[in-house]
Amino acid sequence: MAGAESGSGAFSMSSVVADWSLVFWTLCSVILPVLITLWCSFHRSRRQMLIRDIFCKSKHDWHYTDLFGQPSYCCVCAQHILRGTFCSCCGLRVCEGCLKKADQHFLCKEIVMRSEGGAHSSMPHHWIRGNVPLCSHCMVCKQQCGTQPKLCDYRCVWCQCTAHDECMLDCLKTEECTFGEFKDLIIPPYYLSTIDQMRKDKRTDYEKVVPYCREHWIPVIILANTRSGNNMGETLLGEFKILLNPVQVFDLSKITPAKALQLCSLLPCNAVRVLVCGGDGTVGWVLDAIDEMKIKGQERFIPQVAILPLGTGNDLSNTLGWGAGYAGEVPVEQILRNVMEADGIVLDRWKVQVTSKGYYNLRKPKVFTMNNYFSIGPDALMALNFHAHREKTPSLFSSRIINKAVYFFYGTKDCLVQECKDLNKKVELELDGERIELPNLEGIIVLNIGYWGGGCRLWEGMGDEPYPLARHDDGLLEVVGVHGSFHCAQIQVKLANPVRLGQAHTVRSAEYPVQVLGISGTDQLE
Repeated sequence: MAGAESGSGAFSMSSVVADWSLVFWTLCSVILPVLITLWCSFHRSRRQMLIRDIFCKSKHDWHYTDLFGQPSYCCVCAQHILRGTFCSCCGLRVCEGCLKKADQHFLCKEIVMRSEGGAHSSMPHHWIRGNVPLCSHCMVCKQQCGTQPKLCDYRCVWCQCTAHDECMLDCLKTEECTFGEFKDLIIPPYYLSTIDQMRKDKRTDYEKVVPYCREHWIPVIILANTRSGNNMGETLLGEFKILLNPVQVFDLSKITPAKALQLCSLLPCNAVRVLVCGGDGTVGWVLDAIDEMKIKGQERFIPQVAILPLGTGNDLSNTLGWGAGYAGEVPVEQILRNVMEADGIVLDRWKVQVTSKGYYNLRKPKVFTMNNYFSIGPDALMALNFHAHREKTPSLFSSRIINKAVYFFYGTKDCLVQECKDLNKKVELELDGERIELPNLEGIIVLNIGYWGGGCRLWEGMGDEPYPLARHDDGLLEVVGVHGSFHCAQIQVKLANPVRLGQAHTVRSAEYPVQVLGISGTDQLE
């Protein structure tokens, strides 16, 4: 009996030890991954804080990417990297571990530099080793560069010339940089330093300062809206900073056009061109800022405007010959060539006055500037609903397809609800002072440009009737009517014609709320 009891006690002790051992290892299996996760999270957050600190204090314009678009090598350790940081101004690429060392040892593009030779100064090449553009050729031997799977060859961040390691002679390191193909568009760093010195001396004859070896200097200013259309603005900003001086490239989500265009006052008169990367709304925003320059008496600094269409409709861009939309199919080098070769044309501008009835007519009328079109009825209602939806949830509007789908949704909704029914009974329309008898309509559209609704030639319709083409420089407005949203859709696919109400120099309507579209304007456009 004693032996049996002793054996029972030993069995109980071993079972307790086994239970505690199971509990211990269970806790280890649960707590250990949690501790490892917390440790990794702590070090990741600490590393991100250090990187952000470097980003804030650095003269480089560092950005982080999870995957480089082409085979890349760290400019410090020369190791192949799939992800890391890059400078959008000079093109330097490094891994996370070498970021601090690269920031200390490599200089970025100098926006402003000291000019030792006065107005006619120059500067040497600024060479960066490795990660040269694909299909580039050596300026010495004319053979292709960057073909070896390692960090090799050099590129000048200003003129974009490339050279092999073995071709990089001492003379190239001290040779004067010509700024390459786009020298007539680039604002040299030494030019800005000369202007800065002139301002200190209280001199304003900037037109006498011409960069070295520039016969036809037409500096360009880039204004990009990173929120327009398919959100390509961020990529374009980096590509333009690589080719030009970063001081002439602006992000309109961080600075207003009025402040960006102040740079025009430091450049030669009537020589500056502005490239607006965005939709028609962004173009209108920039053109309003140009109007403010006229009010301030800066007419001689007014730039000509070119457009890179990134919006949804891009009717103004299409009318002026810049295309219906940009999706990256044309390299930025070709875009800059188009800006250099473009000719100036004139665009009509119109004042739109909206008066709301109030007690004793004390409400001040609102005055807008129009260069696209304005409408009364379903077209205006769709635009208003789209604008309100985009302002509420801007993250959803990331592509032209989504934007057009939202337009289609509101158009379909209006076909069912018909909120603008019997418009002819609520509106009086006068063209050049003569009242027009309206048929049964739901909408009226007043056009200044040829295109409407994302590429439709509204005034000409299907082209089955001999109507003169709508022009943007003839001093006339084209006025048409539509029977509803479904009729608008038929016109866009060329299954129906609009109701042409006439052409006029002045248009007046009354007794109905009006939504003004395409608010923008300028005297000259590229």
